Amino acid sequence: MIPWQHLDTAKVPGDGTELKLMRRGTEYSIMAGPIELMNSRLSGSEEAMATLAFERIGQRPKARVLIGGLGMGFTLRAALAVFGPDARVVVAELVPAVVAWARGPLAELHGASLDDPRVTLHQGDVGEAIRAEEAAYDAILLDVDNGPGGLSRKENDGLYSRNGLAEARQALRPGGVLEVWSSTRDSDFTKRLKQAGYAVEEIGVRAHKGRGARHVIWMAARPG
Repeated sequence: MIPWQHLDTAKVPGDGTELKLMRRGTEYSIMAGPIELMNSRLSGSEEAMATLAFERIGQRPKARVLIGGLGMGFTLRAALAVFGPDARVVVAELVPAVVAWARGPLAELHGASLDDPRVTLHQGDVGEAIRAEEAAYDAILLDVDNGPGGLSRKENDGLYSRNGLAEARQALRPGGVLEVWSSTRDSDFTKRLKQAGYAVEEIGVRAHKGRGARHVIWMAARPG
């Protein structure tokens, strides 16, 4: 078996969690300690976030989408594939090295997505982008942890708190959707979304285009 090669290490701003970029042949992995955050062979559920959002709000003129977490670019590329030329996509990525990896060792995965004229890169906390404007987005897609908790960065807990969900709701236009990716189900988070005033669906999606582990996407709509 081909051994894993450690390509680079990056520190997450804030609590200093270390991210490691690993490669094994043509396969790439980003790790937080012993936990794999993403793998280049498993893109199905990340891509589903974009296609599910398009099904809900893609027909709106000049749809505006906020993606929290660049990662390996699967959600961004899928969004650019389905949304029209008048859409605008903001990608918030906190870790500068992840952006550097996108233009370096992971450039083949990302393609020209970051150079698409519809894309704006926000190098910083996605929470800042959420709080910056009210009624600014038709969809907010959060894939910054392995679920509704601050795995990669403890400060991310605030995104999934009652206050954080209220801030996301304010940032959405009426009828807009908040999507949250998770590797596992969390009934408490479903309850918290409903208490925050969202109409909630919990959608099971496969890790790799119809097969593999089952992940969860919460589709939480702002009424209106």
